[in-house]
Amino acid sequence: MDELRVVARYVVESAEEVLPVFEAANPSDPRPRAAIDAAWEFVNGARRTKLQRTTSLDAHRAAKEAATEAERLAARAAGDAASAAYLHPIAKATQVGHILRAAASAALVGELNAGGDFTVGLKLIEQAGQRATPVLIDVLNRYPLAPTGKSRAAQLMTILDRSLRTSL
Repeated sequence: MDELRVVARYVVESAEEVLPVFEAANPSDPRPRAAIDAAWEFVNGARRTKLQRTTSLDAHRAAKEAATEAERLAARAAGDAASAAYLHPIAKATQVGHILRAAASAALVGELNAGGDFTVGLKLIEQAGQRATPVLIDVLNRYPLAPTGKSRAAQLMTILDRSLRTSL
């Protein structure tokens, strides 16, 4: 549980950075905020419960309904934060997304807000790498490399994944 809390903290910190993007455009939709709050409850010592699962699914539904890509990424990152409490121990590459996708999403939101400037995303990925603790990197190294993808979010996640695995 201690390692899961470290992972969840990393994910929720990333998600929290971009939550205002969703909330500014959707002030009456509490679902991503509820997921962030549920993630923090777990990080701060509460048991993982149905709350994390439910709020994660709700935030992902909010992402599907979002009007812009930046809003979608922000809501999805919030959902990922709540679901990080349930990182699966089976070493599948898809689990890496539960650890790193929120940071990649936050970096892409930064790029989009900067008019598509790739250097902004790379700088944010570098900062996300600096926030990673040795425990997080140890957990990450139990999984295969992040799956490759063509989307910019997948590319950013791959960059972060590889940089963290070579940082120790």
